[in-house]
Amino acid sequence: MKILIVTPYYTPDLGPSAPLFASLSEDLVKLGHSVTVLAAVPHFPSGRVAPEYRHGLWQWQKQAGLDICRVWVPSGERSKLFHRLGTFIIFQCLASLKGMTLKYDVILITNPALETGIAFFFLAWLRRKPSIFCVWDVYPDVGVDLGIFRHRLIVQIVKGLEDFCLNNANAVQVLDDAFIPKLIKRLTSKSIIDVIPPWVDTDFIQPGTRDNPFAQENDFVGKFVVLYAGNLGLSQGLEQVNLAAQQLDGEIQIQFVYVGEGTNRETLIEQSQKLGLRNVHFLPYQPRRRLPEVLSTANLAIVSQINGLGDLSIPSKAFSILASGRPILAVAGTGSALEKLITRAQAGRCVPPGDPAILAQAVLELSRDPITTDQMGENGRIYATLHHSRMAAARRFDELMKNVAIRKRGSNIKRQGH
Repeated sequence: MKILIVTPYYTPDLGPSAPLFASLSEDLVKLGHSVTVLAAVPHFPSGRVAPEYRHGLWQWQKQAGLDICRVWVPSGERSKLFHRLGTFIIFQCLASLKGMTLKYDVILITNPALETGIAFFFLAWLRRKPSIFCVWDVYPDVGVDLGIFRHRLIVQIVKGLEDFCLNNANAVQVLDDAFIPKLIKRLTSKSIIDVIPPWVDTDFIQPGTRDNPFAQENDFVGKFVVLYAGNLGLSQGLEQVNLAAQQLDGEIQIQFVYVGEGTNRETLIEQSQKLGLRNVHFLPYQPRRRLPEVLSTANLAIVSQINGLGDLSIPSKAFSILASGRPILAVAGTGSALEKLITRAQAGRCVPPGDPAILAQAVLELSRDPITTDQMGENGRIYATLHHSRMAAARRFDELMKNVAIRKRGSNIKRQGH
């Protein structure tokens, strides 16, 4: 089958979805499919595009047996709203123009529709292609909760775009059962909702020694490292981690380490400086090849969400941490998908958002109980290997794409007969 995948972010982008779609694309090729990816030139998370990607509207690459078309977007600061909106529009228009010239049997396209809705209209709806819409965050709900979408008209536009894709896709893929109640209320069509949880390369990310080159370079050897690695954005509520670090300032062996970039990074640095925190360190994103080292440096890995996001989003970084064999300290609401994951895997502890004192107490207790933390890490590794391997996900997508292709073909025959 000829598969077209449309996603703004693809390796070497550093966002959570980029490596997941890269591994999925490669594994679909291994299953015998012909795969083409339409993605923006690498620009996440900063918004800055490397000079080698600034020439031409489209750049083709052959990689791991698949074809990748890199679509030009302007280089700039992603933290600036108008630049980001311009990037969204330019990517969709150029991706649509190129996609209209391609031949494919089924299309897989990511949400939010704010970033992909135009491409969905032309490449899925207008061309009547079997389509899968991947919903990894529920919009506009996430944007409203984060305070990004404040104007009623904007919320209605975002919801309208998302609803169009949801109701015109042949299938909607979600990461967790918790997404279904929210989405089912918005579906007026017979779209299939299929749960395919996040996947992780358990061969690439494996438990390693804490005394590794990354730890040595940054003087973390022998310290109890509380690590947050990933996007430093608004949805994580990381200010409370800084406040927890303030309460543990006297525990000199406990060090809080942020590795990543994002729109909230400078705010977090300013907060840390105002609080005079000596136990907090900010490091830039590391090359992907170093991710196993970065994760192995941790004694405890933070996965954090602001209150209210638990049933709308599940951070994919949690699965990389599970694969690394490190315990998770999750900051998430009671009953959230993240809390349920930690409970199922027996791989960490969950504390409520908005209470730095409870977070600090959990860090302190776990720092004094290495037997428990080591067992949690082992549990997480076993769980990731059994339930979240990348090939298992590829086979699920393979089955789903074949199903939607058959259903689409059947509906076309019925329409012609009618």
